[in-house]
Amino acid sequence: MDHNSTSAKATKARTVSGDIARLYECRACSDYFQPPVLQCHKGHLICSKCRSKDSCPKCRAPLGNIRKFEMKEFVRAVTFPCKYSPSGCAVALLRTEMREHEEACEFRPYPCPFQVLYGHCEWQGCLKKMMPHIMTSHKSIKTLQGEDVVFTASDIDQPGAGYWVKMQTCFGHHFRLLLDNHMSLDGCEQFFVIVQLIGSRKQAEKFVYRLELEGQRKHLTWESTPRSILEPIFAIIMRSDCLRFGAPTCKRLAYYGNLRIHVSIRMV
Repeated sequence: MDHNSTSAKATKARTVSGDIARLYECRACSDYFQPPVLQCHKGHLICSKCRSKDSCPKCRAPLGNIRKFEMKEFVRAVTFPCKYSPSGCAVALLRTEMREHEEACEFRPYPCPFQVLYGHCEWQGCLKKMMPHIMTSHKSIKTLQGEDVVFTASDIDQPGAGYWVKMQTCFGHHFRLLLDNHMSLDGCEQFFVIVQLIGSRKQAEKFVYRLELEGQRKHLTWESTPRSILEPIFAIIMRSDCLRFGAPTCKRLAYYGNLRIHVSIRMV
């Protein structure tokens, strides 16, 4: 989305302050109302996506099918501050345009990219604070500089090694490089190479990466769009949005137990 043109349109609408905007938050999900807006028999408002609940979250009165048409026109006529405004975001948009912005908002909290792998890091913060966190709290993770790097996974033939991970920095962005291996349902060992941008899905679409693995008797290449760090690893694997190969291929590509993966990232 072109936020400059969006902001131009937003200036034609009235912007409500944060204190006023909170009056137009759904009592159930705390998100801003989006038409159609419903109300319980006592007048409390609730958004349509929370309508499946049997009672009002504020007074527990039964929910009927009462529509608040005045609220519908109000929500369409004013702009609301981004929900990450307490963290520093100064953007205000029409409610219908807010979801796309909040998906890519630089002030939204992201989990630590090594949270799932290490299982104990509970850090969350904006993108600008993520790399300082990684460098401070995960010093063992090596960062490779440049758009063309070599990611070496050592002792690939050792039993019990579950994953290898590196960071790659280029074009002012940071990517997580992950080689994961585990047993498939049929009992075969599988390897997955996943490249994820430390950023939103929209930002990830601006890049393309290429993987090259070359051994004595095998050559393997893969090219795709990096996934967002917000996407779970298991979901990426289930959708086959990554390079996948079995243990026999890995042995032919490895040299003395080391697997060299050439990673090239470019902007599109």
